[in-house]
Amino acid sequence: MLSWLIGLPAAIIVVALAVANRQMVAFSIDPFSTSDPVFATEVPLFVLLLAAVFVGIICGGIASWLSQGKWRRAARAARAEGTRLKHERETLKRQAADAQSTALTSSPSGTAPPAA
Repeated sequence: MLSWLIGLPAAIIVVALAVANRQMVAFSIDPFSTSDPVFATEVPLFVLLLAAVFVGIICGGIASWLSQGKWRRAARAARAEGTRLKHERETLKRQAADAQSTALTSSPSGTAPPAA
């Protein structure tokens, strides 16, 4: 539901932007020669606008991913610690069960010794 609330208006805005900005513009990546650039091409203005938005989204995502590295590292460490503690708990439970069964078989009356 939330994706429709955000996606539908965004799609309408993108279509309106594309329809309103169909004129061709010169795109050049040569900052030194404006009259005779080495690389220049004619593209619709909306293509440049949408490409700039797309590049901004990608750069923002990469920056966010890089800044959250410490939290991912902490989560991995916590998961490893949880796994280690789970194995340790299983080992201790097994040892306690073995100790209890050994105590039951070694007592003369066959009952467990009184708890201290």
